[in-house]
Amino acid sequence: MCLLKNHFGLMTCSLVICFLSITAWSQPANTQRDEIVLLQSLAEATSSSEASKFDRELQAIWSKSGSSAMDLLLRRGQDALERGEYSLALQHLTALVDHAPTFAEGWHLRAKAFFNAELIGPAISDMEQSLELNPNNYHAIFGLAMILEGIGKNNEAFKGYSVVKKMHPNHENIDDALKRLESQINGISL
Repeated sequence: MCLLKNHFGLMTCSLVICFLSITAWSQPANTQRDEIVLLQSLAEATSSSEASKFDRELQAIWSKSGSSAMDLLLRRGQDALERGEYSLALQHLTALVDHAPTFAEGWHLRAKAFFNAELIGPAISDMEQSLELNPNNYHAIFGLAMILEGIGKNNEAFKGYSVVKKMHPNHENIDDALKRLESQINGISL
């Protein structure tokens, strides 16, 4: 949860430094450079099609666990989720996070499965874990903001959507989400 707090301006500098050193150790340098360049390009994209290209490339990076067995569990969980088989998706994705607890995308996808199974508490917990491992995943931030909005935490949701807007200004749902909440929190100091 500490890195999620970082997005909302609540984290101390020492924890950020600690995280950056862990991230540097766990990812190959060229992957980190690619991710940084793609995130910058995404933030500066001038069209939806250009942004979509950068988004796909980032998703490809984030979907690689480094293990073909774990990648298979991710795909099986994803496929089950797309078919609406939430119980099966949770089985595959729980096995994934059990065997690869530092793989952020496993937590992110399991959070989606929990959400679709209407298990909001576990969905929030897994989104937070995903963001602790990969604070750059704007889809996870957006998902968490949606959940927060759904449970009436509009101020926090608005902050999350605002972070996504900075990272991915062309996100297909971000403007609607911000407009929807802006009127509800108008006059509340952020």
